[in-house]
Amino acid sequence: MKRVAFALLPFLTAASAAVLISARMAGLPMTPNADMPSAGNVPVVVELFTSEGCSSCPSADAALRELETSQSVPGVEVIALGQHVDYWNRLGWKDPFSSAQFTERQREYAKGFGEGPYTPQAVVNGRYEFVGSQRTTLAETVLKAAKAPHATVHLTRAANGTLAVHVADVPAGTQAADVLLALTETGLATQVGRGENSGRLLRHAAVVRALRPLGTVAADGTFAATAPLSLDGQWKTANLRAVVLVQEHASRHIVGVASLALASQGVTASN
Repeated sequence: MKRVAFALLPFLTAASAAVLISARMAGLPMTPNADMPSAGNVPVVVELFTSEGCSSCPSADAALRELETSQSVPGVEVIALGQHVDYWNRLGWKDPFSSAQFTERQREYAKGFGEGPYTPQAVVNGRYEFVGSQRTTLAETVLKAAKAPHATVHLTRAANGTLAVHVADVPAGTQAADVLLALTETGLATQVGRGENSGRLLRHAAVVRALRPLGTVAADGTFAATAPLSLDGQWKTANLRAVVLVQEHASRHIVGVASLALASQGVTASN
């Protein structure tokens, strides 16, 4: 169930009275302290459109944060992209991580889903959407998304701080696709002073600090580029990851993804 946040806004939010489903993911085996996903796991992107001004959102942040930490879905590497929208900012609390860019990205998804933007909204691999606090649905959808064919994405961080990106083996039938770079930071929290979450300490799943295009996939299904990372000095390097998405422009389906921790130079990641 969803509710209208305020009559002034055409956006919806999941009802704060919604019953939360058990933290155990649909009976799937849990893997405590699984800090590093096993080699060969299929990466799946979970985008969470959220806001510190929304009282229904902390439970969704918690669900995704716990899933990305435990990596408890067998055979899957869950990659979290917390995107804080800005349409709640006028309602009592300005989310310090919010951006109009993320609001616009959610609107683009809404066109395809036929579902008006709301919070908290989870989008898995650009294909499936649901209320982000639904833990069982989250685990089941991640597992389903992992079964789709996916491109090979290879990332290497050079000593000069740039990121080398190589994409190949794009699934047959893939339409025109963009390559995007997201920079995420984990361990972020805010003591909220106003609005629906006033007085609460909110801990977040990985927050997208920057999102920008790198280019488009060539007709032969490949892509190669070297991109500057442009890290902000206030971000904690030990908590940063580079996430590269290969996303169809029209359908918004994500057909390839890889992530790389930025704590060390000269590191490599590949799916």
